[in-house]
Amino acid sequence: QVQLVESGGGLVQAGGSLRLSCAASGRTFSDAAMGWFRQRPGREREFVATITWSIGTTWYANFVKGRFTISRDIAKNMVYLEMSSLTPEDTAIYYCNVDSPTAGRFWGQGTQVTVSS
Repeated sequence: QVQLVESGGGLVQAGGSLRLSCAASGRTFSDAAMGWFRQRPGREREFVATITWSIGTTWYANFVKGRFTISRDIAKNMVYLEMSSLTPEDTAIYYCNVDSPTAGRFWGQGTQVTVSS
C-alpha cells in the first residue's frame, strides 16, 4: 500500500506561482510513475504531468505549455509540481497519483488551488 498526502495548495492571484508537494509513504515502486492530475469545477479529472520514479522522465499535458515543472526527490519520497503563470482556468483540486504496473494505482486526497482574476 502507498499513502499519498498533498500540500501546498491555496489562493493565488492570476500570474502567480505555487508549489505543490506530495509525500509518499508506505512503499515506493521502482517501476512506478508519479503524477499530478486535476479536477476543475464541473469537469472530469484530467492529466497534468507525470515523472518516472527511477529515471525521472517527464510528460506534460499540452495545456501546461511550459508553465509547470514536475520533479521528485527519491531520498525524501516526495514529488513536486511547480506552477507559474497561473490563470483562473487552473483553479482545480490537484491530486497526486502513483501508477505502478505491478502494484496498481493510488491517489492522494487532493489539494485545492484557486486562482483569482
